[in-house]
Amino acid sequence: MVPALLVMCGLGAVLGIVLSLASKIFYVYEDPRIAQVEDCLAGANCGGCGYAGCSAAAVAVVEGKAPANVCIVGGEESTQGVAAVMGMAGVLAEPSTCANPCTGGDRSKIRYLYEGIPSCRAQMLLDEGKRECDKGCLGYGDCVKACLFDALKIGPEGFPVVNKEKCVGCGACERTCPKDILSVKTPSERLLHFNTAEDCLAPCRQICPAQINIPLYIAQIRKGDYKGAVHTIRERNPLLLSCGRVCPHPCEDFCRRGVEDEPVSINQLKRFAADYEMHSGKRYPISVAPPTGKRIAVIGGGPAGLSCAFFLRRMGHYVTIYEAMPKLGGMIRYGIPEYRLPKKILDWEIEGILNLGIETHTRVKFGDDFDLTSLVAAGYDAIFMGIGAWKDYLLKVEGENLNGCFMGTNFLARLADGEKLPIGETAVVIGGGNTAIDCTRNLLRYGAKKVYLVYRRTRKEMPANVVEIEAAEEEGVEFIFLAAPERVLGDENGNCTHLEYLKMELGEPDASGRRRPVPIEGSETKIATDMVITAIGQGPDVSFVDRDQKRLAELKTTRRSTIEADPHTLQTNIPYLFTAGDSATGPALVVTAIGGGRRAARSIHQYVMGEEVKGAPMEHMGKSLLPDSDFDHVPGIVKKPRSSMEELPPDERIKSFAEVDQVLTEEEALTESERCLSCCITCYNVDPESKEALEQQAAAG
Repeated sequence: MVPALLVMCGLGAVLGIVLSLASKIFYVYEDPRIAQVEDCLAGANCGGCGYAGCSAAAVAVVEGKAPANVCIVGGEESTQGVAAVMGMAGVLAEPSTCANPCTGGDRSKIRYLYEGIPSCRAQMLLDEGKRECDKGCLGYGDCVKACLFDALKIGPEGFPVVNKEKCVGCGACERTCPKDILSVKTPSERLLHFNTAEDCLAPCRQICPAQINIPLYIAQIRKGDYKGAVHTIRERNPLLLSCGRVCPHPCEDFCRRGVEDEPVSINQLKRFAADYEMHSGKRYPISVAPPTGKRIAVIGGGPAGLSCAFFLRRMGHYVTIYEAMPKLGGMIRYGIPEYRLPKKILDWEIEGILNLGIETHTRVKFGDDFDLTSLVAAGYDAIFMGIGAWKDYLLKVEGENLNGCFMGTNFLARLADGEKLPIGETAVVIGGGNTAIDCTRNLLRYGAKKVYLVYRRTRKEMPANVVEIEAAEEEGVEFIFLAAPERVLGDENGNCTHLEYLKMELGEPDASGRRRPVPIEGSETKIATDMVITAIGQGPDVSFVDRDQKRLAELKTTRRSTIEADPHTLQTNIPYLFTAGDSATGPALVVTAIGGGRRAARSIHQYVMGEEVKGAPMEHMGKSLLPDSDFDHVPGIVKKPRSSMEELPPDERIKSFAEVDQVLTEEEALTESERCLSCCITCYNVDPESKEALEQQAAAG
């Protein structure tokens, strides 16, 4: 017994010595900060940080491979705790959230019956799912099962609904979805996302130059979520008040309801939401990403410049706007009259953009007061040029410099700046675009007794918005079509007295496809007038490229005097210089300039952050519909009257500059929002009282 005990004790002593030696030889040191960092993390082990759990994330932080804000669940408290352990700066990252753009769900037609495993991935293997829409949700909720935070559920309409209060942006749902429907992005990533052919895009959204999610904001209005509607619009368009008043809404021409009925009044609903915020007495908060330390100069404070500055600032960059005019706004301030866009409304909208922390300098002209060299020397990392199209085209006829003769854009800008111009009793405006129409309607309000509009083609070919043409006609403007101005006549004092024109007739189509006006010999006609305003078009003033400044002289321009840039990236041949708006396209829609400003901001962000400057996918976006979404017949539509916009009566409105177009009432907006079909690329909601709706209900049991 005793010998056995002695043997056991001896063996124990030997093993103890061996283990002691082994612990010294094979000792693995673990940095105590790993445990301290892990204690600061959320402990969810969700993998949203990109590491296999919180322990792996803590190791990455200590090894310098991950920042203090690695944990997407823990928020500011976690970030500051990790920063304190590591002795580093705790910069809070932008929060990521999940979004589901698909609203097809159960309404998407079924191609075949599926009785397999109740899993989206399993069903996907069988001809990519049972429903006709190849982009829509399969509805079995693999994403819901993957979410550890109870932030997702399959809603009553058969597609996932996100609870943004619970969503931490871990990305588990996105990784699980076999159709890549769900997207987990930061606010900046959403601002930088542009429409692609793979997105669930309604026809209206495909055509909108600003790529606004139109069905979403109309659905939010329908639910009474006006704040949400404003945020949805502002994610793509920071000038929603202005656009709600002046946009010719090309989206409505492609509204799917319009195939069978009148299109939804998309623009009026946008204006309703925008006006609701303005009249609410408070501004809805706008998120701004953490500072990047990058500085960008924006030349021109018009729609393109304001849009570019807005999106750059939201992505965390420091932005300064340089503007030649006394106030920001560009052509929407100095070219659009008060009765269409009141300046106090524009001021309120611009103030909201500048409140994000954007610096401004007005009354400074590029090429005179500063140039590229001075901006680069001041430390700007990139420059955006949005100088607009302010140079009026000359008529090039005898007498156009007589007293009483003006150029359209210049005339409107001087009036908008408060200059007192002599207005005659009779006036003639030459041209057929929106500038010409704005001139005629302004003249009536400034006291002209008789106003003519002279246009070389027919009413059908006028490029002005139809509603503006009709408004001018209602107010008493007299149209003279097929008339080509020949000369302006004056008296001995150099004052304008008559416009002489030739009558025209339409000949064969020209390169534009329109029938070319041909003069009728011997048809010279005179109109007695005190004023002649030429509004036949305008272009950018790029005379600054002829200056001695070497770098600026390298900037390439086109035959139309626009600034040449890559159509996808909007980057010029000077790498740090980008452009958009009328200075790049020539005169175009306000909403086109706004969309261009956002595209340029995307490229500038890539440039200053050292990324590859890649253009947003263009293809046919904004020009034609994706083939799958282009319908010539839309079953399930019951015709319903479109909400009509109230206007001031013509005899009343020409006596003042009061806003002519009135906003929809809340009741009218809610009624109009019900007309929207909530389209995706192929799916849409049929009207509840239609035959198709009753058949769907019967099929669902």
